[in-house]
Amino acid sequence: MELPSNFATYTQWSGIATLLFLLLTILAFILSWGIRFRLVGVTAFMGVITCSIFALGLGLFTPTQVPGSVSYTLVYDDGATEAVIALPPTVTTSEIEATLRQAADKVFSYGRLGSGDNKLIIRARTLLHPEPGITKPLYLGQVKHSLGRREDEEMTVELFEENIAQLPSQVQ
Repeated sequence: MELPSNFATYTQWSGIATLLFLLLTILAFILSWGIRFRLVGVTAFMGVITCSIFALGLGLFTPTQVPGSVSYTLVYDDGATEAVIALPPTVTTSEIEATLRQAADKVFSYGRLGSGDNKLIIRARTLLHPEPGITKPLYLGQVKHSLGRREDEEMTVELFEENIAQLPSQVQ
C-alpha cells in the first residue's frame, strides 16, 4: 500500500477524525454516557495531533537544490557558528562551490547561537588516502553565511585552490 508523502493529506484525515470524535463527544453528553469525559480527552488530544501535523506540513520540508551540487554528509555541527561537510575526493571546483551554497541553505537555522561577527561558517572537506592505513583530511573550501537571514546577499564562498590541486587527477 502506497502512503501519501505530503502532510496536507495527513492533516485532512486527522481533522476529519477530530470532528468525528467531537460529534461523538457531543452525543455522549446528550445521552449521558459514562465515557463522555474520556471522549473529551480523546477529542482534545486529536485536536493537538491535528494542529501538530499541520504545523509540520508548514515548514518541515523546504528542500532547495543548487544546480551542480553533489551529495554531502554533515560530519560536524556545533549548533552555533561552525559546521563541516564531507565531500567525495572526486569533486570538481564548480561542484565544491555549488555544494557549499546548498549546504549553507540546508544547515541554516534561526535557532543557532551567534558570537563574534554572527556568521555561520561551513567548511567542506574530503579524506585522501596517500598510503594504505593513512588518512589525510583535506579542506577544500568554506562558506560564510549570516546567522540572522536565510537569504544572505553577502554570503561568501572561499575555495582553497592549493588543497583542491591535491585531489586525485581529474578535470578541474
